[in-house]
Amino acid sequence: MTVHPARSSAEPITDAIVREVAKRVVGQESMVERMLVGLLCGGHILLEGVPGLAKTLAVRTLAETIRTSFQRIQFTPDLLPADIIGTLVFDQRTGEFRPKRGPIFANLVLADEINRAPAKVQAALLEAMQEKQVTIGGETHPLEEPFLVLATQNPIEQEGTYPLPEAQLDRFMLKIKVDYPSRDEEKEILWRMASGRLPAVDPVAEPEEILALRVAIADLYMDQKIVDYVVDLVRATREPQAVGLPEIRPLIAYGASPRASIYLAQAARAHAFMRGRAYVVPEDVRAMAPDVLRHRVLLTFEAEAEDVTPDTIIAKLLDAIESP
Repeated sequence: MTVHPARSSAEPITDAIVREVAKRVVGQESMVERMLVGLLCGGHILLEGVPGLAKTLAVRTLAETIRTSFQRIQFTPDLLPADIIGTLVFDQRTGEFRPKRGPIFANLVLADEINRAPAKVQAALLEAMQEKQVTIGGETHPLEEPFLVLATQNPIEQEGTYPLPEAQLDRFMLKIKVDYPSRDEEKEILWRMASGRLPAVDPVAEPEEILALRVAIADLYMDQKIVDYVVDLVRATREPQAVGLPEIRPLIAYGASPRASIYLAQAARAHAFMRGRAYVVPEDVRAMAPDVLRHRVLLTFEAEAEDVTPDTIIAKLLDAIESP
């Protein structure tokens, strides 16, 4: 495998990517790490946070660290499915229709403010995410790997938005909550942005290297006890009484599906890999559980009335289940 000139032969790809992203994005280490987890697992990511927290900048910078194609789609209420996947156009020279590919045909796609688009557009994007292909004029076109959608949404502004249905939310591997920077980080942001110019970022990885890492991570060792831990945790979102928490059963409308078990195991492997381990430990599962489960635990009206959040439920389950 060719080592990229912007990194040394001893430096892991993930460390090099984090280093380059940090040139522009101050703090937000957790967000950047989880974006890398999605990239290394091939799992799509939903970023939720108020405007101005560098979500778009982080995604664009991540794309620049890899020699790959990148497209940003700004979602609006008047967007059409053809604006995403493409359409047929008439070629006057040949007298035939030919496909004109849309922005979905990129390796990394930023779906900005995904909840501003109507249901048909959301469905077109999410179908491409699930099937890794789109159909234009009856002809199927595969999407080139690595293919990753990173979507953003604003949690506070609801007017003019179309919230994602639960079945479509489930197609995102991770839902990342992006928080405000600390005081020192905000001071550093002011210093860096004083010139108005973004620092240059070097590409440090090739798409082939990312695909090779996906294979390596999929083969990372996971003990049977860790597998049991993952399954017990996901099943507890459906049957909390089984782990000694009958009081939270009325707060949960629906728990996580087996897809959550698959994603949690994959994310735990990537988390372990990024720490230089060839095996998964319980801390890997605990670290990734909130991001994998928070959009898959659906609460009742009673929970909302009591200001209970999915993160509250997940934290209680993590405390109740003994780790191996």
